[in-house]
Amino acid sequence: MSDHPADNATINRLCDDLIIRWSEAGQEKSARWQSEKSLQPPQQVKVIDDRMPADNAYRLACEGTALLWRSDFQNAKQLLQAMARRIDKKRSTSKHLPAELSVADTFHRYRLMQSQRAQILDKLLIPFEADHTIALPRAPDIRHACLEAYGPRNEPYVASLRELLGLIGAHEWRKKGINIPVLGITIHPHYGVFSPVRNEYIQLIAQTALPKILTMQSIAFDIGTGTGVLAVILAQRGVQRIVATDHDPRALDCARDNLLRLGFIEKLELLQTDLFPQGQAALIVCNPPWIPARPASPMEHAIFDPENRMLRGFLQGLRDHLLPGGEGWLILSDIAEHLGLRSRAELLHMIDTAGLKIISKSDVKPHHPRVSDTSDPLHTARTRELTSLWQLATK
Repeated sequence: MSDHPADNATINRLCDDLIIRWSEAGQEKSARWQSEKSLQPPQQVKVIDDRMPADNAYRLACEGTALLWRSDFQNAKQLLQAMARRIDKKRSTSKHLPAELSVADTFHRYRLMQSQRAQILDKLLIPFEADHTIALPRAPDIRHACLEAYGPRNEPYVASLRELLGLIGAHEWRKKGINIPVLGITIHPHYGVFSPVRNEYIQLIAQTALPKILTMQSIAFDIGTGTGVLAVILAQRGVQRIVATDHDPRALDCARDNLLRLGFIEKLELLQTDLFPQGQAALIVCNPPWIPARPASPMEHAIFDPENRMLRGFLQGLRDHLLPGGEGWLILSDIAEHLGLRSRAELLHMIDTAGLKIISKSDVKPHHPRVSDTSDPLHTARTRELTSLWQLATK
Protein backbone atom coordinates (compact mmCIF):
# COMPACT_ATOMS: atom_id res chain seq x y z
CA MET A 1 0.00 0.00 0.00
CA SER A 2 1.52 3.28 -1.06
CA ASP A 3 1.57 6.51 0.87
CA HIS A 4 1.60 9.83 -0.97
CA PRO A 5 2.93 12.33 1.59
CA ALA A 6 3.45 15.05 -0.96
CA ASP A 7 -0.18 14.77 -2.06
CA ASN A 8 -1.39 14.47 1.51
CA ALA A 9 0.38 17.70 2.36
CA THR A 10 -1.77 19.52 -0.17
CA ILE A 11 -5.08 18.03 0.96
CA ASN A 12 -4.79 18.02 4.73
CA ARG A 13 -6.27 20.66 7.00
CA LEU A 14 -3.04 21.87 8.57
CA CYS A 15 -3.99 25.53 8.20
CA ASP A 16 -0.38 26.66 7.86
CA ASP A 17 -1.37 30.29 8.33
CA LEU A 18 -2.90 29.52 11.75
CA ILE A 19 -0.87 29.76 14.93
CA ILE A 20 -1.76 28.81 18.49
CA ARG A 21 -0.19 30.97 21.20
CA TRP A 22 0.14 30.49 24.96
CA SER A 23 2.16 31.52 28.00
CA GLU A 24 4.33 28.93 29.74
CA ALA A 25 6.87 29.39 32.55
CA GLY A 26 6.80 33.15 32.05
CA GLN A 27 7.49 32.91 28.31
CA GLU A 28 5.28 33.47 25.28
CA LYS A 29 5.21 30.41 23.03
CA SER A 30 3.54 29.43 19.77
CA ALA A 31 3.18 26.55 17.33
CA ARG A 32 1.32 25.66 14.18
CA TRP A 33 -2.32 24.75 14.74
CA GLN A 34 -3.71 21.49 13.33
CA SER A 35 -7.43 20.82 13.00
CA GLU A 36 -9.10 18.38 10.63
CA LYS A 37 -12.37 20.10 11.49
CA SER A 38 -10.92 23.40 10.25
CA LEU A 39 -11.43 24.89 13.72
CA GLN A 40 -9.75 28.19 14.50
CA PRO A 41 -6.93 28.07 17.07
CA PRO A 42 -8.21 28.70 20.60
CA GLN A 43 -7.67 32.17 22.01
CA GLN A 44 -7.39 31.06 25.63
CA VAL A 45 -4.85 28.33 26.40
CA LYS A 46 -3.81 27.01 29.81
CA VAL A 47 -0.87 24.65 30.27
CA ILE A 48 -1.83 21.75 32.55
CA ASP A 49 -0.48 18.43 33.81
CA ASP A 50 -1.80 15.47 35.79
CA ARG A 51 -2.22 17.60 38.89
CA MET A 52 -5.28 19.17 37.26
CA PRO A 53 -8.50 17.68 38.75
CA ALA A 54 -10.98 16.44 36.17
CA ASP A 55 -13.71 18.72 37.55
CA ASN A 56 -11.50 21.76 37.01
CA ALA A 57 -10.50 20.65 33.53
CA TYR A 58 -14.13 20.08 32.60
CA ARG A 59 -15.15 23.51 33.92
CA LEU A 60 -12.36 25.29 32.04
CA ALA A 61 -13.20 23.47 28.80
CA CYS A 62 -16.88 24.38 29.17
CA GLU A 63 -15.83 28.01 29.59
CA GLY A 64 -13.87 27.87 26.33
CA THR A 65 -10.31 27.48 27.65
CA ALA A 66 -8.09 25.04 25.77
CA LEU A 67 -5.89 22.79 27.90
CA LEU A 68 -2.37 22.07 26.64
CA TRP A 69 -1.16 18.84 28.23
CA ARG A 70 2.42 18.64 29.58
CA SER A 71 2.49 15.32 31.43
CA ASP A 72 2.03 11.56 31.04
CA PHE A 73 0.22 10.74 27.78
CA GLN A 74 -1.84 7.90 29.22
CA ASN A 75 -3.03 10.19 32.00
CA ALA A 76 -4.22 12.63 29.33
CA LYS A 77 -6.39 9.88 27.87
CA GLN A 78 -7.81 9.18 31.33
CA LEU A 79 -8.59 12.87 31.79
CA LEU A 80 -10.39 12.95 28.44
CA GLN A 81 -12.50 9.97 29.51
CA ALA A 82 -13.28 11.65 32.84
CA MET A 83 -14.42 14.80 31.04
CA ALA A 84 -16.62 12.72 28.75
CA ARG A 85 -18.22 11.02 31.75
CA ARG A 86 -19.10 14.39 33.23
CA ILE A 87 -20.77 15.47 30.01
CA ASP A 88 -22.75 12.26 29.77
CA LYS A 89 -23.73 12.37 33.44
CA LYS A 90 -25.04 15.91 33.03
CA ARG A 91 -27.12 14.76 30.07
CA SER A 92 -28.55 11.75 31.91
CA THR A 93 -29.65 13.90 34.85
CA SER A 94 -31.11 16.64 32.67
CA LYS A 95 -34.70 16.64 31.52
CA HIS A 96 -35.64 14.41 28.63
CA LEU A 97 -36.42 15.92 25.25
CA PRO A 98 -39.93 17.36 25.15
CA ALA A 99 -42.49 14.80 23.97
CA GLU A 100 -43.92 17.27 21.46
CA LEU A 101 -40.68 17.48 19.46
CA SER A 102 -40.99 16.22 15.89
CA VAL A 103 -38.68 13.48 14.68
CA ALA A 104 -36.72 16.06 12.65
CA ASP A 105 -36.39 18.35 15.68
CA THR A 106 -35.21 15.41 17.77
CA PHE A 107 -32.55 14.68 15.15
CA HIS A 108 -31.34 18.29 15.06
CA ARG A 109 -31.34 18.48 18.88
CA TYR A 110 -29.33 15.25 19.02
CA ARG A 111 -26.76 16.60 16.56
CA LEU A 112 -26.50 19.83 18.54
CA MET A 113 -25.79 17.88 21.71
CA GLN A 114 -23.14 15.82 19.92
CA SER A 115 -21.54 18.98 18.57
CA GLN A 116 -21.45 20.60 22.01
CA ARG A 117 -19.90 17.45 23.47
CA ALA A 118 -17.20 17.49 20.80
CA GLN A 119 -16.46 21.18 21.38
CA ILE A 120 -15.72 20.50 25.04
CA LEU A 121 -13.61 17.39 24.50
CA ASP A 122 -11.65 19.00 21.66
CA LYS A 123 -10.25 21.48 24.20
CA LEU A 124 -7.67 18.98 25.52
CA LEU A 125 -4.58 19.52 23.36
CA ILE A 126 -1.35 17.60 22.73
CA PRO A 127 1.99 19.07 21.49
CA PHE A 128 3.71 17.36 18.54
CA GLU A 129 7.27 17.62 17.30
CA ALA A 130 8.02 18.31 13.63
CA ASP A 131 8.60 14.60 12.98
CA HIS A 132 5.17 13.73 14.46
CA THR A 133 6.59 12.39 17.72
CA ILE A 134 4.99 13.31 21.05
CA ALA A 135 7.56 14.27 23.68
CA LEU A 136 5.47 13.10 26.63
CA PRO A 137 6.04 10.11 28.95
CA ARG A 138 4.36 6.89 27.75
CA ALA A 139 3.33 8.45 24.45
CA PRO A 140 2.85 5.94 21.60
CA ASP A 141 4.78 6.07 18.36
CA ILE A 142 2.22 7.63 16.06
CA ARG A 143 4.58 8.92 13.38
CA HIS A 144 3.31 6.63 10.62
CA ALA A 145 -0.34 7.37 11.43
CA CYS A 146 0.28 11.13 11.40
CA LEU A 147 2.29 10.95 8.19
CA GLU A 148 -0.59 9.14 6.49
CA ALA A 149 -3.10 11.77 7.62
CA TYR A 150 -1.14 15.01 7.78
CA GLY A 151 1.83 14.51 5.47
CA PRO A 152 5.34 15.69 6.41
CA ARG A 153 5.85 18.65 8.73
CA ASN A 154 8.81 20.96 9.14
CA GLU A 155 7.97 22.43 12.55
CA PRO A 156 6.14 21.53 15.77
CA TYR A 157 2.38 21.76 15.97
CA VAL A 158 -0.52 21.33 18.39
CA ALA A 159 -3.71 19.29 17.88
CA SER A 160 -6.54 17.97 20.03
CA LEU A 161 -6.09 14.64 21.76
CA ARG A 162 -9.52 13.60 20.53
CA GLU A 163 -8.49 14.16 16.92
CA LEU A 164 -5.31 12.18 17.53
CA LEU A 165 -7.21 9.21 18.98
CA GLY A 166 -9.50 9.22 15.94
CA LEU A 167 -6.45 9.31 13.70
CA ILE A 168 -4.90 6.33 15.51
CA GLY A 169 -8.15 4.39 15.18
CA ALA A 170 -8.29 5.15 11.45
CA HIS A 171 -4.67 4.00 11.08
CA GLU A 172 -5.53 0.67 12.70
CA TRP A 173 -8.52 0.25 10.38
CA ARG A 174 -6.25 0.95 7.43
CA LYS A 175 -3.77 -1.72 8.56
CA LYS A 176 -6.39 -4.32 9.47
CA GLY A 177 -8.90 -3.55 6.74
CA ILE A 178 -12.64 -4.18 6.63
CA ASN A 179 -13.75 -7.64 5.63
CA ILE A 180 -16.41 -7.74 2.91
CA PRO A 181 -17.73 -11.32 3.14
CA VAL A 182 -20.01 -11.16 0.12
CA LEU A 183 -17.00 -10.26 -2.06
CA GLY A 184 -14.40 -12.38 -0.29
CA ILE A 185 -12.06 -9.39 0.00
CA THR A 186 -10.74 -6.87 2.50
CA ILE A 187 -10.99 -3.12 1.87
CA HIS A 188 -8.43 -0.84 3.55
CA PRO A 189 -9.87 2.67 4.16
CA HIS A 190 -7.54 5.65 4.37
CA TYR A 191 -7.84 8.40 6.95
CA GLY A 192 -10.66 10.80 6.09
CA VAL A 193 -12.30 8.40 3.61
CA PHE A 194 -15.74 6.97 4.36
CA SER A 195 -15.36 3.35 5.48
CA PRO A 196 -17.81 0.64 4.33
CA VAL A 197 -18.33 -0.65 7.87
CA ARG A 198 -22.05 -0.78 7.12
CA ASN A 199 -21.83 -2.82 3.96
CA GLU A 200 -25.30 -4.33 3.64
CA TYR A 201 -25.75 -2.43 0.37
CA ILE A 202 -22.78 -4.20 -1.21
CA GLN A 203 -24.77 -7.40 -1.71
CA LEU A 204 -27.34 -5.40 -3.69
CA ILE A 205 -24.66 -4.24 -6.15
CA ALA A 206 -23.15 -7.73 -6.27
CA GLN A 207 -26.41 -9.57 -6.97
CA THR A 208 -28.47 -7.25 -9.19
CA ALA A 209 -28.50 -8.22 -12.88
CA LEU A 210 -26.24 -6.02 -14.97
CA PRO A 211 -27.75 -4.09 -17.92
CA LYS A 212 -27.46 -6.06 -21.17
CA ILE A 213 -25.70 -3.18 -22.93
CA LEU A 214 -22.61 -3.87 -20.81
CA THR A 215 -21.92 -6.93 -22.96
CA MET A 216 -21.46 -4.61 -25.95
CA GLN A 217 -20.06 -1.47 -24.29
CA SER A 218 -18.36 -2.53 -21.08
CA ILE A 219 -17.87 0.83 -19.38
CA ALA A 220 -19.17 1.99 -16.00
CA PHE A 221 -18.85 5.12 -13.87
CA ASP A 222 -18.51 5.01 -10.08
CA ILE A 223 -19.55 8.44 -8.81
CA GLY A 224 -18.07 9.35 -5.42
CA THR A 225 -15.89 6.25 -5.27
CA GLY A 226 -14.54 6.66 -1.72
CA THR A 227 -12.61 3.48 -0.89
CA GLY A 228 -13.34 2.10 -4.35
CA VAL A 229 -15.43 -0.78 -3.03
CA LEU A 230 -18.18 -0.37 -5.65
CA ALA A 231 -15.57 -0.21 -8.40
CA VAL A 232 -14.15 -3.48 -7.06
CA ILE A 233 -17.58 -5.14 -7.34
CA LEU A 234 -17.97 -3.99 -10.93
CA ALA A 235 -14.47 -5.22 -11.79
CA GLN A 236 -15.19 -8.58 -10.15
CA ARG A 237 -18.37 -8.84 -12.21
CA GLY A 238 -16.45 -8.42 -15.45
CA VAL A 239 -16.83 -4.74 -16.33
CA GLN A 240 -13.81 -3.97 -18.49
CA ARG A 241 -13.45 -0.20 -17.94
CA ILE A 242 -14.43 1.72 -14.83
CA VAL A 243 -14.09 5.48 -14.41
CA ALA A 244 -14.18 6.31 -10.68
CA THR A 245 -14.63 9.91 -9.60
CA ASP A 246 -14.35 11.75 -6.30
CA HIS A 247 -13.73 15.35 -5.29
CA ASP A 248 -11.35 14.28 -2.48
CA PRO A 249 -7.77 13.31 -3.41
CA ARG A 250 -7.60 11.17 -0.28
CA ALA A 251 -10.44 9.02 -1.61
CA LEU A 252 -8.79 8.68 -5.01
CA ASP A 253 -5.53 7.56 -3.38
CA CYS A 254 -7.50 5.08 -1.28
CA ALA A 255 -9.40 3.65 -4.25
CA ARG A 256 -6.17 3.35 -6.23
CA ASP A 257 -4.46 1.43 -3.43
CA ASN A 258 -7.39 -0.95 -2.96
CA LEU A 259 -7.82 -1.78 -6.64
CA LEU A 260 -4.05 -2.13 -7.09
CA ARG A 261 -3.85 -4.59 -4.18
CA LEU A 262 -6.80 -6.58 -5.52
CA GLY A 263 -5.44 -6.76 -9.06
CA PHE A 264 -8.03 -4.58 -10.82
CA ILE A 265 -6.05 -1.38 -11.34
CA GLU A 266 -5.75 -1.93 -15.12
CA LYS A 267 -9.53 -1.58 -15.39
CA LEU A 268 -9.67 1.65 -13.41
CA GLU A 269 -9.42 5.30 -14.39
CA LEU A 270 -9.47 7.78 -11.51
CA LEU A 271 -10.65 11.36 -11.93
CA GLN A 272 -10.91 14.20 -9.44
CA THR A 273 -14.24 15.90 -10.06
CA ASP A 274 -17.43 16.58 -8.18
CA LEU A 275 -19.69 14.17 -10.04
CA PHE A 276 -19.54 12.89 -13.61
CA PRO A 277 -16.59 12.43 -15.96
CA GLN A 278 -16.85 13.27 -19.64
CA GLY A 279 -18.70 10.86 -21.87
CA GLN A 280 -21.33 8.18 -21.34
CA ALA A 281 -21.47 4.76 -19.69
CA ALA A 282 -23.65 1.65 -19.77
CA LEU A 283 -23.86 1.61 -15.96
CA ILE A 284 -23.44 4.47 -13.50
CA VAL A 285 -23.43 3.73 -9.77
CA CYS A 286 -23.56 6.20 -6.90
CA ASN A 287 -23.79 5.89 -3.12
CA PRO A 288 -24.28 9.53 -2.02
CA PRO A 289 -24.48 10.73 1.59
CA TRP A 290 -27.81 9.58 2.97
CA ILE A 291 -28.81 12.41 5.30
CA PRO A 292 -29.75 15.87 3.96
CA ALA A 293 -28.19 17.98 6.70
CA ARG A 294 -25.21 20.31 7.03
CA PRO A 295 -21.89 18.63 7.91
CA ALA A 296 -20.42 19.87 11.19
CA SER A 297 -16.89 19.39 9.83
CA PRO A 298 -15.13 18.40 6.58
CA MET A 299 -14.90 14.84 7.92
CA GLU A 300 -18.71 14.51 7.74
CA HIS A 301 -19.17 15.26 4.04
CA ALA A 302 -19.55 11.55 3.27
CA ILE A 303 -22.47 11.29 5.73
CA PHE A 304 -24.40 14.54 5.33
CA ASP A 305 -25.58 16.02 2.04
CA PRO A 306 -26.96 19.54 2.64
CA GLU A 307 -30.16 20.18 0.69
CA ASN A 308 -29.63 16.86 -1.17
CA ARG A 309 -26.99 18.53 -3.34
CA MET A 310 -25.11 15.41 -4.39
CA LEU A 311 -28.29 13.37 -4.74
CA ARG A 312 -29.88 16.04 -6.94
CA GLY A 313 -26.68 16.48 -8.94
CA PHE A 314 -26.45 12.76 -9.63
CA LEU A 315 -30.08 12.45 -10.69
CA GLN A 316 -30.06 15.60 -12.82
CA GLY A 317 -26.87 14.61 -14.64
CA LEU A 318 -27.63 10.94 -15.09
CA ARG A 319 -29.73 11.26 -18.24
CA ASP A 320 -26.94 12.99 -20.20
CA HIS A 321 -24.30 10.44 -19.20
CA LEU A 322 -26.16 7.16 -19.80
CA LEU A 323 -25.72 5.28 -23.05
CA PRO A 324 -28.98 4.19 -24.72
CA GLY A 325 -30.16 1.16 -22.76
CA GLY A 326 -27.91 2.02 -19.84
CA GLU A 327 -28.87 2.13 -16.16
CA GLY A 328 -28.14 4.29 -13.17
CA TRP A 329 -27.87 2.51 -9.83
CA LEU A 330 -28.57 4.68 -6.82
CA ILE A 331 -27.74 3.30 -3.39
CA LEU A 332 -29.77 5.15 -0.78
CA SER A 333 -31.01 4.53 2.74
CA ASP A 334 -34.48 5.76 3.67
CA ILE A 335 -33.25 6.93 7.10
CA ALA A 336 -33.87 10.54 6.01
CA GLU A 337 -37.56 9.71 5.53
CA HIS A 338 -37.85 8.24 9.03
CA LEU A 339 -36.10 11.32 10.45
CA GLY A 340 -38.54 13.65 8.71
CA LEU A 341 -35.77 15.22 6.60
CA ARG A 342 -36.92 14.09 3.15
CA SER A 343 -40.17 12.43 2.09
CA ARG A 344 -40.54 9.57 -0.37
CA ALA A 345 -42.63 11.89 -2.51
CA GLU A 346 -39.72 14.36 -2.70
CA LEU A 347 -37.34 11.63 -3.84
CA LEU A 348 -39.76 10.37 -6.48
CA HIS A 349 -40.28 13.95 -7.69
CA MET A 350 -36.50 14.41 -8.05
CA ILE A 351 -36.30 11.22 -10.11
CA ASP A 352 -39.23 12.21 -12.31
CA THR A 353 -38.13 15.79 -12.99
CA ALA A 354 -34.66 14.52 -13.94
CA GLY A 355 -36.26 12.67 -16.85
CA LEU A 356 -35.75 9.26 -15.27
CA LYS A 357 -37.91 6.23 -14.64
CA ILE A 358 -37.62 3.48 -12.04
CA ILE A 359 -36.90 0.04 -13.49
CA SER A 360 -36.75 -1.77 -10.17
CA LYS A 361 -35.96 -1.31 -6.49
CA SER A 362 -34.27 -3.81 -4.17
CA ASP A 363 -34.16 -3.46 -0.38
CA VAL A 364 -32.03 -4.82 2.44
CA LYS A 365 -32.41 -4.40 6.18
CA PRO A 366 -29.29 -2.97 7.82
CA HIS A 367 -27.66 -4.86 10.67
CA HIS A 368 -25.47 -2.73 12.93
CA PRO A 369 -25.25 -2.15 16.71
CA ARG A 370 -27.32 1.04 16.72
CA VAL A 371 -30.39 -0.79 15.45
CA SER A 372 -30.68 -2.58 18.81
CA ASP A 373 -29.54 0.37 20.98
CA THR A 374 -32.76 1.47 22.67
CA SER A 375 -30.95 4.35 24.42
CA ASP A 376 -30.24 5.99 21.06
CA PRO A 377 -32.58 9.01 20.60
CA LEU A 378 -32.92 7.97 16.95
CA HIS A 379 -33.65 4.32 17.76
CA THR A 380 -37.15 4.24 16.29
CA ALA A 381 -35.98 5.64 12.97
CA ARG A 382 -33.07 3.20 12.82
CA THR A 383 -35.31 0.16 13.40
CA ARG A 384 -37.45 1.16 10.40
CA GLU A 385 -34.55 1.89 8.06
CA LEU A 386 -34.09 0.11 4.74
CA THR A 387 -31.20 0.48 2.32
CA SER A 388 -32.23 0.32 -1.32
CA LEU A 389 -30.77 0.00 -4.79
CA TRP A 390 -32.84 2.07 -7.21
CA GLN A 391 -32.37 0.96 -10.82
CA LEU A 392 -33.00 4.00 -13.00
CA ALA A 393 -33.16 4.61 -16.74
CA THR A 394 -34.06 7.49 -19.02
CA LYS A 395 -37.74 7.89 -19.89
